[in-house]
Amino acid sequence: MKLYIIAGEASGDLHGSNLIKALKRLHPNIHCRVWGGDLMQAAGGNLVKHYRDLAFMGFWEVLKNLRTILRNLRFCQEDILDFQPDTLVLIDYPGFNLRMAKWAKKKGLRVVYYISPQLWAWHSSRVHAIKRDVDKMLVILPFEVDFYKKYRLDVAYVGHPLLDVLSEKDGLWTGGAEKEPVVALLPGSRQQEVRRILPVMLSVVPDFPDFQFVIARADSLPVAFFEPFLTGYPNVHLVQGNTYDILRTARAALVKSGTSTLETALIGTPQVVCYAGNPVSFAIARQVVNVPYISLVNLILNRPLVQELIQSDLNTVNLREALQAILEPGNIARLCRKDMPPCGKYWARAAPRSEPHRRLLRRVEKGWKVGRLEGWKVGRLEGWKVGRLEGWKVGK
Repeated sequence: MKLYIIAGEASGDLHGSNLIKALKRLHPNIHCRVWGGDLMQAAGGNLVKHYRDLAFMGFWEVLKNLRTILRNLRFCQEDILDFQPDTLVLIDYPGFNLRMAKWAKKKGLRVVYYISPQLWAWHSSRVHAIKRDVDKMLVILPFEVDFYKKYRLDVAYVGHPLLDVLSEKDGLWTGGAEKEPVVALLPGSRQQEVRRILPVMLSVVPDFPDFQFVIARADSLPVAFFEPFLTGYPNVHLVQGNTYDILRTARAALVKSGTSTLETALIGTPQVVCYAGNPVSFAIARQVVNVPYISLVNLILNRPLVQELIQSDLNTVNLREALQAILEPGNIARLCRKDMPPCGKYWARAAPRSEPHRRLLRRVEKGWKVGRLEGWKVGRLEGWKVGRLEGWKVGK
């Protein structure tokens, strides 16, 4: 059995690696050729392209790098045709993956999409393309099932993968009880977003001399990239590979909008959500986004549990005030401790553990059996016709 899996960012690499591990436990000989990162490669995937070469975020950034993106699309298509997978598995990363789905469908390939684009948040018209091009949608948020069923898509809720990554024990927030309290900084995994967000995060460091600030470095970004930012901040530490440990022991966290806000919430760490993008891209996004919040935490709870500082609101003054608020004992930190566990239970009540590998295998095996059966029928029928026809001609 052969799968071609495409993930284009750090979170997709994490979830893709867990998917590969689970698949290999059930089918040790499964062959996965992947676009992703170090984690998917370590899990047993044959890495073709690293996500650090694919990290273009925002309308303007995509336009600037359009030639590179088109070159990647062509390379990916050629590689898939050479590999001849049983199924193409797409993980999030909609700008690239929806184009691949359209191409793959035309080529007669089965397409499974794991971790849906957030159509309910913006550009919901893309659902028609997904209905046309995707054979099975595996979603990680319960309300996404109802969204897709309205359009009669083949959809299944498989549980959120972070429920597997963060076990109940590992997910406990210690309350930052260490002698030297920590504030965690999670500025993102793409260079362009770190350049915009990290300087603002660092600007509040002098206002909290009693705290140790620790940056959780994404695997995709080298240490050398951070060195210019840390000039003048000798007491800020850069740590790679221990994000969950940092969050568990941190008194609070400043987190770039994205999957990390959900990870922080499930652990239970009080946080401030930060986002700043290219002004042109942000202006366009405001015209098409149709949700009141940017963080999944607030979207899931449908209320502003965590403060969001977006674009021009992300500045030193606002961030200092927001961080001070969640560092004060008995303030928002108490609210977070009360509401974050229900936030996690929201997903657990519908599917106690993530099971995308089982759904995926059922889909692949079903398609394989159908293909074998149809091939057998066609072969028998054509052979029968040829035999009858030749015998008839010979007889005449």
